Amino acid sequence: METAPQTRAEQQIEQLLRQLEPGCERYSILSSAKNFKSSWVDLGQQLKQVRTARLYSEWGYDSFEDYCAREIRIRRQTADKLTMAYYYLEQKRPALVNDQQNLNPLPDFRSIDLLRQADAEQKFSQEQQQELQQAVFEGKLSHPTIAKRFKEMSMEHATTQERQFSEYKNALNAARRLQGALGFLPDEFNGRDLDLAPLISSLEQAVDMLEPATAPTVRDE
Repeated sequence: METAPQTRAEQQIEQLLRQLEPGCERYSILSSAKNFKSSWVDLGQQLKQVRTARLYSEWGYDSFEDYCAREIRIRRQTADKLTMAYYYLEQKRPALVNDQQNLNPLPDFRSIDLLRQADAEQKFSQEQQQELQQAVFEGKLSHPTIAKRFKEMSMEHATTQERQFSEYKNALNAARRLQGALGFLPDEFNGRDLDLAPLISSLEQAVDMLEPATAPTVRDE
């Protein structure tokens, strides 16, 4: 079987690894980052330590975000989800943290973060929480499917304002996607000249007016 070509991020991580002493903390974190899709629990644990102890400053970075972007090549949002998902497992399922090699497949860290959100919001019924936990830990459903179900559950408990916000936000995203797609159409298609700017502007205003302090949306990568 042919090995998939390395991405630019993987190549840069490899270059940094060659400059570090194997076994040191920084080397260990980079190794986990290189394979974090299959070993995200280790990376989440180590990133938590980096943030808490401000180790990034010892390695020449101004901030945790700067370290994540430039060294381990992940966005701050992803790092946040990794660390919060790890913290959730550490608090709620400590046995899994110590026995992750027997989790096959390992739950998606984004799905674990949805469990954390459901627990934090305290709006979900016990039955709904059990349904989500079963979906995440049994590994039979993909993350997009779990995220869709999470959003459905969130909307069941949403206020009228939150529902309207979600509907307008979805419409705004759809209008923006359509506007972008029309720009790639050949000249002979009249739809390319369709001006969606007024609609998008109106939807943006509506979203700004309706946005609640905590909107029941799934913040995903």
